[in-house]
Amino acid sequence: MASTVVKHLLFFTVVVFASSWTAQASDPDILTDFVVPPNSNAVNGSFFTFTGMRGVLDSDAPPNFKVTKAGMAEFPALNGQSVSFAVLQFPAGGVNPPHTHPRSAEHLFVVEGSLVVGFVDTANKLYTQTLQLGDMFMFPKGLVHFQYNADAQEQATAISAFGSANAGTVSVPLSVFTTGIDDGILAASFKTDVATIQKIKAGLGGKA
Repeated sequence: MASTVVKHLLFFTVVVFASSWTAQASDPDILTDFVVPPNSNAVNGSFFTFTGMRGVLDSDAPPNFKVTKAGMAEFPALNGQSVSFAVLQFPAGGVNPPHTHPRSAEHLFVVEGSLVVGFVDTANKLYTQTLQLGDMFMFPKGLVHFQYNADAQEQATAISAFGSANAGTVSVPLSVFTTGIDDGILAASFKTDVATIQKIKAGLGGKA
């Protein structure tokens, strides 16, 4: 397990990187220094401070994959600043299922353990890599990607930076199987039978 000091230093490095990335980010430009929330009477240093990551890097591995976000919804000061973060925690064997971020690329930094990562481009070519502590990987904007901790004994942790205050996440399994798409359509699309589709939906808690 990486030491607390090392993880905090790595986290600081990612913060510096993301701050420099905003010049290339895709969110609309704003015409003020920052965006003040409606009906806000006063803004001070607390508005620009986010404490939601306290203790995250020092915590034990969660029982399942866990993401702790610092995006515009959690940290309103990011509105208009074209940057956000997430800490990804993987127990042994944990997986972040295939998903996309429609409004930003993702720059992932491994700060503990190792991860198998990959994405698929629009030509259906898979790009995959096994990352070690200190490695980085870039997932292009809008493409389906995943992360997996293949270690059966040790946890893994990564920090992701985004060039949008609201990168968005579309989970492939959840968007396909839990949103009420007709079983027959899914069976035809995946060249299987309705019973198989219903079994997958039941496992994900999807709509019949």
